[in-house]
Amino acid sequence: MDQISLYERLGGYDGITGFVDDLLPRLRADEQLGRFWQNRGDDGIAREKQLLIDYLSANAGGALYYTGRDMKLSHKGMKISESDWSIFLDHAAATITALHVPTPESDEVVAFVLSLKDDIVET
Repeated sequence: MDQISLYERLGGYDGITGFVDDLLPRLRADEQLGRFWQNRGDDGIAREKQLLIDYLSANAGGALYYTGRDMKLSHKGMKISESDWSIFLDHAAATITALHVPTPESDEVVAFVLSLKDDIVET
């Protein structure tokens, strides 16, 4: 029997969109992380949101195709610190909790996110 993809277990496109809809406002409202969206227009933020949905969907086993840049190139020069990363992880955990993501899926999401750290944090 084929294992059901993480994408499907998270609720497909709607589930991942719900995750992003909960997470992005947390990040934008954060005193430290909000600087990354400070001078972005609504259209740029909407585009970034869609790219994030596509990226997460594609990497969770969904049929969407991600057309954006890789994580290293997208975050290069943003000066994302260890402190920023830690705050981001706290917000992601709060979103996981708020959406009642079951432990097996939560563990997979966390492992995936942690695998991206070296491409996102500038040391």
